[in-house]
Amino acid sequence: MKKEKITFDGENGEKQEFYVEEETRIAGTDYLLVTDSAEDDAEALILKDVSAETDQEGKYVIVDDDVELEAVARIFQEMLGDEVDLQ
Repeated sequence: MKKEKITFDGENGEKQEFYVEEETRIAGTDYLLVTDSAEDDAEALILKDVSAETDQEGKYVIVDDDVELEAVARIFQEMLGDEVDLQ
């Protein structure tokens, strides 16, 4: 299965590419499970949509709150049916 590749502008203006593994909506907030590579040993991250309704493009940040990260990771693990190793 081909994974969707998305590109974000980093804080320093550099482009960051991620591969979307899964997405979900929890309590009105969209989350993406992404990896930095299409390979099986890629590092996984969870991104949270922080866009305002008036934004023309989505704005995402890496989830770094431990409680939120653990809860959303659990949802993605259930969706994927296997272990998601988030660094």
